[in-house]
Amino acid sequence: MTACAHCGSDVGPASPAGPEFCCRGCQGAFALVRGMGLDGYYRRRSIDPTLRPLRPDDDVGPIDYAPHVKLAEDGTASLHLMVEGMHCAACVWLIESLLAKQPGVIEARLNMTTRRLVVRWQPQENDSNALLEPVNSIGYRLQPYDPARLGRESERQEKELLRAMAVAGFAASNVMLFSVSIWAGADGSMDWATRSLFHWLSALIAMPAMLYCIRPFARSALTALMAGRTNMDVPITIGVTLASSMSLWETMRGGEHAYFDAAISLLFFLLIGRYLDSRARGRARSAAEHLLSLNAAAVTVLLEDGSRRLLPPDQLTLGMTVLVAPGERIGADGTVIDGVSEVDTSLLTGETVPTEATPGTAVFAGTMNQAAALRVTVTAVGEHTLLSEIVRMMEVSEQGRAKYVAVADRVARYYAPVVHVMGLTTFLGWEIFTDTPWQVALLYAVSVLIITCPCALALAVPVVQVVASGRLLRQGILLKSATAQERLAHVDTIVFDKTGTLTLGRPELIADGGYSDEDLRLAASMAAASKHPIARAIARAVQGVAVADGVREIPGCGLERGEIRLGSRRWLGLAEETGGEGGPELFLARPDHAPVRFAFSDRPRPDAVEVVETLKRRGFRIELLSGDRAGTVAAIAAELGIADWRAACSPADKRDRLIELQDQGRKVLMVGDGLNDAPALAAAHVSMSPSSAVDVSQTAADVIFQGHRLGPVVEALAVARKAGSLVSQNFVLALCYNMITIPMAVIGMVTPLIAAIAMSSSSVIVIVNALRLSRGRNG
Repeated sequence: MTACAHCGSDVGPASPAGPEFCCRGCQGAFALVRGMGLDGYYRRRSIDPTLRPLRPDDDVGPIDYAPHVKLAEDGTASLHLMVEGMHCAACVWLIESLLAKQPGVIEARLNMTTRRLVVRWQPQENDSNALLEPVNSIGYRLQPYDPARLGRESERQEKELLRAMAVAGFAASNVMLFSVSIWAGADGSMDWATRSLFHWLSALIAMPAMLYCIRPFARSALTALMAGRTNMDVPITIGVTLASSMSLWETMRGGEHAYFDAAISLLFFLLIGRYLDSRARGRARSAAEHLLSLNAAAVTVLLEDGSRRLLPPDQLTLGMTVLVAPGERIGADGTVIDGVSEVDTSLLTGETVPTEATPGTAVFAGTMNQAAALRVTVTAVGEHTLLSEIVRMMEVSEQGRAKYVAVADRVARYYAPVVHVMGLTTFLGWEIFTDTPWQVALLYAVSVLIITCPCALALAVPVVQVVASGRLLRQGILLKSATAQERLAHVDTIVFDKTGTLTLGRPELIADGGYSDEDLRLAASMAAASKHPIARAIARAVQGVAVADGVREIPGCGLERGEIRLGSRRWLGLAEETGGEGGPELFLARPDHAPVRFAFSDRPRPDAVEVVETLKRRGFRIELLSGDRAGTVAAIAAELGIADWRAACSPADKRDRLIELQDQGRKVLMVGDGLNDAPALAAAHVSMSPSSAVDVSQTAADVIFQGHRLGPVVEALAVARKAGSLVSQNFVLALCYNMITIPMAVIGMVTPLIAAIAMSSSSVIVIVNALRLSRGRNG
């Protein structure tokens, strides 16, 4: 018998393949401990059998970050970390600022929704542990990025808020009973001794409750103050502390201005707002975080001797053979070498129909094997998988610094000094220029501190970006540019390429008898060197064709190998045919041989007619630019209802047309092949490209959509316009809130309790408004 490598329980006969585990939980904990460099834990447990098994969420002390550092080809080092203890946009600014000041740091970016921190630096100027020490020293905790742990941290924080909210609510309800009695006796029917007794009873209930319930705010405030900074929790903590301290002082001296009911009720409603804010953010949680959680927890590796071994995905290496059982997620990118099954790729491509997987099929990490067992050879692991590439693109799109984000960042950075001065000015104004008691003036100042918290303004943009990115991802739409959403919202003209964009991009060679087998084999060997859809069609026509050497691809023209050319009629200088509808075609030209024509059929995408009609109905100007000959382009344009089209366009011609449109003041969306139309895509205001999964990281477009439908173009434009509208609405809501409530608080029309309700409600309203984008259809 052998014992579980983590908890020590019996798991059966020993295996030479490696560590054995009694369950997947122990296997995950074992991988976590090893990954954090805590192997000594197992040595200690062998000496002390009573030592409790270590769990993944245990506090294990200082972390050595060196094993998690990844070195790039350019010599830079990077770390992907999770930040615990982050609460607001000011925390993001503080952490990024601290890291930016460290020697050798190239970039430090923190995503507020996923709490994922990416740091890049020059390893010869700094090491990982020294680099991150300033952040750890002010109270934040940095962990190797783990979506499961992030979920547990969010759950832990929400449970803490719920407990604090329950305690505050219980205390507030009981203190309010005494306060009602005191208010009832304010006409003189209650003597001094009874009032003092009720104040002391209120203090005995409220003060312990406030010490317990203020912790979520006080910890965050203390962290910021220790770093010489302020955040949104500093004025909250100051306000609650001032109100409760003043009330205790009044009680001790027998005064009448004790406001324990207001102080504990203020804290109660602040906790309600913080909890609702956390839950709403959870609903808007980044699609990137969700994608990361899709990766397999463990992978079954088939060893050369036929035995099996369970490994975490990050320990896989290229060339390993893994077994994927039905119902399991694939742990790495690879190629199927044995088995026939169906793979659910909906979360990566937006396609609901499972994809058939047979020997030779490429499969990707995070997708689900549905029907039968597969054997897969690993071709990419870790940060090099398609899943990780999509996650990186999602994070770029979610934390892009658009113009509204810059405004919100500046407000979050500078609001604290302004609000503290405003609170002090309010107190001094009421104390100096009126006969108001200083205790009441202090409550007015507390109201100003609470109500001016710019949480709503800081959330106005990020929450919309996160919700929009998640909705687009569910449709198989990926944003590669951080500002693509904002630019899509301004589009008024859409220019389409034809082959592979309006059409399916899978033309089939027509066996019309106009070529010989020798012609076809030569053309196929040259075409195998290209990724153009028509070239691929020729290559598919000859099974197992070898790729010819020395083939050079000339964008927009064709392929060249010495004096042999395979390309368009125009490039080869052949006369244009008159009459006839025509279709996609290529010509093979060789010395001393007549040109050989290969004809193809390529049908429009199933929803192309509907999409073009919808776009025209919504006021977009539509153009078609194609490199094909006039007869082919005219036929497609007529079928789809596009009146403005141009044929025989080279990549330079397309680029020049887009520049011409932009000179006319047009905001142009170019939808084309991201592999061949790079000049036109770069010249457009914003660009989209249909792409298969394997081409995601290669295309030059700002936005990529997958699948066989053209509908994602409509969806992306609609979501972008709706997102822009929601951002504007959120800014108006946040600014109106501040313009209305701050003057009211300064002139004494808002109590601390009302301020807490208003401040919490503003944040929740902004988030709920953004969540409207996650459901329904956009007109």
